[in-house]
Amino acid sequence: MFGDYEAQRHWQEVAYNLPVHEWYLNTTDNNLSYWGLDYPPLTAYHSLLCAYVAKLINPAWVELHTSRGYESSSHKLFMRTTVLIADILLYIPAVFLYCFYLSNGSSKKKVATALCILLYPGLILIDYGHFQYNNVSLGLALWGVVGLGSGWDLLGSLAFTLALNYKQMELYHSLPFFCYLLGKCIKQGLVGRGLFLLLKISLSVLATFALCWLPFLSEPQQVLQVLHRLFPVARGLFEDKVANTWCSLNVLIKIKTLLSRDAQLLLSLALTFLFVLPSSIKLLTKPTMWQFKLALVNSSLAFFLFSFQVHEKSILLPALPVCLLMNELPLMATWFLLVSTFSMLPLLLKDGLLLPYAVTSLAFLFLCVYLLSALHRSSQELHLGSCYNLTRGCLSARNFSLLVKCAFGISMAAMAVLSTASAALEPPARLPDLFPVLVSIFSCMHFLASLLYFNFVQLTEPPSRRGQKKTN
Repeated sequence: MFGDYEAQRHWQEVAYNLPVHEWYLNTTDNNLSYWGLDYPPLTAYHSLLCAYVAKLINPAWVELHTSRGYESSSHKLFMRTTVLIADILLYIPAVFLYCFYLSNGSSKKKVATALCILLYPGLILIDYGHFQYNNVSLGLALWGVVGLGSGWDLLGSLAFTLALNYKQMELYHSLPFFCYLLGKCIKQGLVGRGLFLLLKISLSVLATFALCWLPFLSEPQQVLQVLHRLFPVARGLFEDKVANTWCSLNVLIKIKTLLSRDAQLLLSLALTFLFVLPSSIKLLTKPTMWQFKLALVNSSLAFFLFSFQVHEKSILLPALPVCLLMNELPLMATWFLLVSTFSMLPLLLKDGLLLPYAVTSLAFLFLCVYLLSALHRSSQELHLGSCYNLTRGCLSARNFSLLVKCAFGISMAAMAVLSTASAALEPPARLPDLFPVLVSIFSCMHFLASLLYFNFVQLTEPPSRRGQKKTN
């Protein structure tokens, strides 16, 4: 059905031409089987705003029914311009504020870090090439991080609540926000200042939710219908070749066949909770920004790897907090971000984005190595000291660091080979999905290793780090 480009355009068509109470309902004018709205109300309001501008430029872009499947170079330019405006208004300012006010180092290092974050290929390719607005939800979430890191807990809570009301996948980040704020309230005392702060945060979150959902609160049935659209359990455990545990495991064990849908849902919920719990408890007991950022990575990675109905683009949710660690963990962050972009290769090839994928990935790798010296840090500066202690009897610090860098090089080479094969070779007739499956399994193995690594760093290393400003 013309892909996500048509989905975003169609949502503008629906939002502009239909009354609010019909946006999420199946009607003669709104066939939900054809790209029905399945994001929270803030996305719909954004679509409505874009639709007003589109109507002024060319009414045919949002004409009810007749605009279906509309595609032109001028409309693509319009859609990409709306993404750029969202970047300028939300995402880019949040990145610069984070880099300049919540990280230490020289001005040159701060600018270099900001540049590398902004040139992360995954977000650029999906938002500008695949036509989405992940920069809005991720930008709002980053404003939440900036707010909490600056001590503006109410503003940080408000920003993250807006992110959650733009895309429900921000639930991947919700537990670290909750644990950080609750841990801070407990630290201040739940019978004094802490209780007052908790009440203020709770009221601001509830008020923000109420305002976002106000047009749908008149009838309980409308709220239930929106929730039904937001959490499509009927779609199953996974759909496309996503680089998570369930899709990779499906090569050996047909989970969809062996287990009922309810059993799949419970299993995914249990494993997600199990892998999120350790980092959440650590953050609750030590609510610092260092622990908060690591918990954001660990929580979102656990959700991506084990939760129900995950899309390949959802890897952008763990990618955001990993970007925030580029100053402290440049090699590991660079490695993860390149693999996360590679994991979406089948989708990017469908969109004809092979050349942009290759160019942006190589440029990102070069800038991270050149500007952040990702391959020229000692073992301790790579924050691998704790890992090295386990192998002290077998490897020197230098050899341990060299081993990690060799693994990085082999991984990059393997991705280059798989990327070339996916683009240039025809798979065997009896294995038509060979290359997408290989990409998914290869990426999933990296993500599982990353989950173990970031959990290890969070649970074993002290919370106060060099290069981090104290915010508590």
